[in-house]
Amino acid sequence: MNTLAEDRPAAGLSVAGLNAIDCDVHPRSPGQADLMPFLDAYWQDMFPYRGIDRLELVGYPSSARPFNPPGAADAIASAEALGKALLDPLDLSAAILNLVNGVQGLYDPYMQAATCGAMNRWLASEWLDRDPRLRASLLVPFRNPEAAAEEIRRYRDDKRFVQILALSMGEEPLGRRTFWPIYDAAAECGFALCVHSGSAFRHAPTQSGFPSYLVEDIIHYSQAAANSVASLLAEGVLDRHPEMTVVMAESGASWLFATIWRLAKEWRGIRTEVPWIKSSPEVVIERQVRTTIAPFDAPPGFDEMPELMGCMGGPDQLLFATDFPHDYQRDVALWPAEIPADWAQAVARDNVLKTYPRLEV
Repeated sequence: MNTLAEDRPAAGLSVAGLNAIDCDVHPRSPGQADLMPFLDAYWQDMFPYRGIDRLELVGYPSSARPFNPPGAADAIASAEALGKALLDPLDLSAAILNLVNGVQGLYDPYMQAATCGAMNRWLASEWLDRDPRLRASLLVPFRNPEAAAEEIRRYRDDKRFVQILALSMGEEPLGRRTFWPIYDAAAECGFALCVHSGSAFRHAPTQSGFPSYLVEDIIHYSQAAANSVASLLAEGVLDRHPEMTVVMAESGASWLFATIWRLAKEWRGIRTEVPWIKSSPEVVIERQVRTTIAPFDAPPGFDEMPELMGCMGGPDQLLFATDFPHDYQRDVALWPAEIPADWAQAVARDNVLKTYPRLEV
């Protein structure tokens, strides 16, 4: 795979040796045959009874073309293959699996809960049990918050699951009180909240309808990330759970600058509407919101990075990630040229350990 090219340039800091923790890695999405052993007896009967002869919840890599290098599907086919393709070459001390697929788009709240539970058990059995370096995000049914809270508490003692996963474009803005039982359970059990780029596609990703092309769709991911942060702040989730960190994955980072500026400006003028926000938004966001570095929409040279990150809370906001198996036409085995090398230890490891209370490495 060209992201781990063997003939690397002589210059550049190697990720190997940093004891890095990768915060965004995508395993293959399971099919119905994978999940059947992990469904309870009722749903094992219901799938054929309802005539569901296959479950197409396509995730990475097939949903993300043309950004996958040759061999991506093989590299994420199993824990063993992933270890050889990514964990071993980068000498990672841990990697967090984010299983992003269509499970949170299922209409039936009970089927969604059952399928999320089966996927979590599949992740634990087929991935986490097979490589002690692997960690994972917990899939929970946002259409069934009561069941989601039960699922979170069910994994309270399994520290291999370090965060819960949400899509940035779901049914409703993420801060809505409907979802508070999920966040209450997550905070109670020490889970972070990962808001990953993605959509249930129940609503158009733009304010004026569905775009025609993939390039249009992708550029709106940053707007969805900004909407998620604004909702979690304005509706009081961040104030209710000041100890819970929100990780914005695969969304870039530069959007956060404009979001912070605008939120702080408007809050100063109309903060009587949201009296539960006790501190200015930039203080809350600096305390609780983190972004991953893949993809990373940074200035072309790292001389500008300290100034840019100073507007968003500093390098403590950043978490190392490869977004494997996505291919951004750079060698992920080398430290990104636009990020100062003297930030590497903090971004690759220290910030990650501070972000995830449940992460044990």
